[in-house]
Amino acid sequence: QARLVESGGGLVQAGGSLRLSCAASGRTFSLSAMGWFRQAPGKEREFVASIQWTAGSTYYADSVKDRFTISRDNVKDTVYLQMNSLKPEDTAVYLCAARSLGYSGSYNLYSDKAYAYWGQGTQVTVSS
Repeated sequence: QARLVESGGGLVQAGGSLRLSCAASGRTFSLSAMGWFRQAPGKEREFVASIQWTAGSTYYADSVKDRFTISRDNVKDTVYLQMNSLKPEDTAVYLCAARSLGYSGSYNLYSDKAYAYWGQGTQVTVSS
């Protein structure tokens, strides 16, 4: 089992920046990728960004490309999401997720079904 704990959310004005952190503990050696998803009230959970744990390859939703950057620190077992040029439509609960090395399903990293472990989420609110 792996445990994920997010931090760094808060209230920011449009155009501002925030950095989210997701610290993994437990069986972190068994993880192949980590990602960020978000869910706004009344909306479905949507993919934001993901990163392969070893190779470091990154993937982004079109809505955040060129504004958000995902990175990881393999020593600290932590993933970060640097969010710049924030917009009111970025307001949501941001959730960290991790995929196991043993995952053999057909869902790619853009799908929440590819992830076995989830954090509790951190609220990001962007005011206009």
